[in-house]
Amino acid sequence: MYRHTSVGASAPRSSCLDLWREENDRLVRQAKAAQDCSLSLRRQQLAQNTLEGLGDLLHNLHGLPAAVPVLPLELTVTCNFIILKVSLAQGFTEDQVLDIQRVLERVVETQKQLEPRLERDLRELWNSILCASSLLPKLLPALHLLAGLQAALWLSTDHLGDLAFLLQTLNGSQSGTSEDLSLLLKSWSPPAEELNAPLILQDAQGLRDVLLTAFAYRQGLQDLISGSLPKALNSFHEAATGLCSQHVLVQVYTALGSCLRKMGKPQKALLYLIEALKVGSACCLPLLEASRLYQELGDTEAELESLELLVEALSTTQTSEAFQIFIEVELLLPRPDPASPLYCGTQSQAKHLLASRCLQMGRAEDAAEHYLDLLALLLDGSEPRFSSFPGPPGPCMPEVFLEAAVSLIQAGRAQEALTVCEELLGRTSFLLPKISQLREDARKGTKELPQCPLWVSATYLLQGQAWVQLKAQKEAISEFSRCLELLFRAMPKDKEQASSCEQVCSSDVALQQLRVAALISRGLEWAANGQDIKALQDFLLSVQMCPGNRDASFHLLRTLKKLDRRDEATAFWWKLKVPTHQPQEQTARSLPLYLEMYLSWIHPPDYEALLEEFQTSLTEPC
Repeated sequence: MYRHTSVGASAPRSSCLDLWREENDRLVRQAKAAQDCSLSLRRQQLAQNTLEGLGDLLHNLHGLPAAVPVLPLELTVTCNFIILKVSLAQGFTEDQVLDIQRVLERVVETQKQLEPRLERDLRELWNSILCASSLLPKLLPALHLLAGLQAALWLSTDHLGDLAFLLQTLNGSQSGTSEDLSLLLKSWSPPAEELNAPLILQDAQGLRDVLLTAFAYRQGLQDLISGSLPKALNSFHEAATGLCSQHVLVQVYTALGSCLRKMGKPQKALLYLIEALKVGSACCLPLLEASRLYQELGDTEAELESLELLVEALSTTQTSEAFQIFIEVELLLPRPDPASPLYCGTQSQAKHLLASRCLQMGRAEDAAEHYLDLLALLLDGSEPRFSSFPGPPGPCMPEVFLEAAVSLIQAGRAQEALTVCEELLGRTSFLLPKISQLREDARKGTKELPQCPLWVSATYLLQGQAWVQLKAQKEAISEFSRCLELLFRAMPKDKEQASSCEQVCSSDVALQQLRVAALISRGLEWAANGQDIKALQDFLLSVQMCPGNRDASFHLLRTLKKLDRRDEATAFWWKLKVPTHQPQEQTARSLPLYLEMYLSWIHPPDYEALLEEFQTSLTEPC
């Protein structure tokens, strides 16, 4: 319909501004209709079409000179465009910085009191505009919505100083006010939209509530990581009462459970984990936290059951929540970080955690099966790169092979352990650099491929132990000797590089303990074959390698006594009476799991009782 005009006039009823406003409103309704569409692909396509329409509309508006009558619509269309673009991209990008800066510069152009400058950063632009006395009240609702988007961008990128400055400016004060972002957000009161204002996808008040929830979550996570548990608990409680989707609420309840567990309140922690499991289908995170809780409580069955459920949950396709056309809390949260306590990991990581816990608990048969499943999962190419859960430095692929071999030996499946070791050798032995290069690297302090000699040597060691189990003594001694040969060639001879257990780095500690383990293992085989002199040589060398090693000391002492070398045994026993500076338990905690398990095999179970027996026999008169 057109209104009546004079003869010859062709002006339409509505100006371009009215038409563009109607187009904005139509596109907003289209986006909201897309939100209600049950078909995911159709919903995504409608949202994408809406975004393109808003982009075209914004291009038309930018074709006009900046003018106050146009600004309310231009600001609104810019906000709608940013909201939808961020929603589709699932996060902010540099494009949004440019979109905000462009429209703020156009606002500056319309303010007579503000002199345009060639270069202004976003903080200066906001300060200039919001503090200008000539700013028209009708611009404030759209400006506050744009400021909310700016606040969301700065929060998501950790520009908290800029965010505090913006909120102080919005609240009308910059000096002497609190920099507590939570208080500043709560103090921010965006003006209500006028009844006849252009339609918007998300209002400033709703965006403020999203910011409050996201900031509470981020602050809680930061405090949880730093160990400020009471503060973290308060922040997560506040986040739980905010605008949380099911996915975020699961994370918040799990975080509350984690806080309470670390505060020594396991029963309250368990209640929150149960609530997290009730909220929705995203059950992986609470299951992982539940396994940690049960581990601390010593409930082995519940811990392993939680891990089994976690593996099962991660093996199924996780259904994502329906796409939203507005800024959600999720978009303002930190990206999943493996170092975060709220990271549930991958199926292979969960499977490894389950397998390693079974191994540590002495459930060798279960551990062996889980490790074989894990190797099959990793080798089929679905998860080509493996890393462990956050915490102490975890195993890489070769170490998973070694742990699997240990579990198989522990379960009495030596032949399968040999197969696993052969597979590992085929994958790693070619990586061994030349020995001369290793020594040069050690001299210079560089460490190219420092773990490769360790992996290959450990494989020979485990093959030797597998042959011991198969009662093939010749093959066992041969493998122990191969292990030692490689270790002695790979380790630097410079005493300043590796002189004692106390001064070397953790990888060198592992190499040193590996040498001790190989010497003891070979010595035990010599002794079992009646070759006590050769056994004595290996035990003596192992003690020289690491004087504080109690296992090596015990085997040496026992062999000296067996050979009736009473004076040497007595002298050595007195040395054992002097406490060492580095407890063996502390050394073991810095070792890879497969080496820890192996050392437990050669550790005398009644060490102290046997030392007392030695003391009695050695102090008896001849």
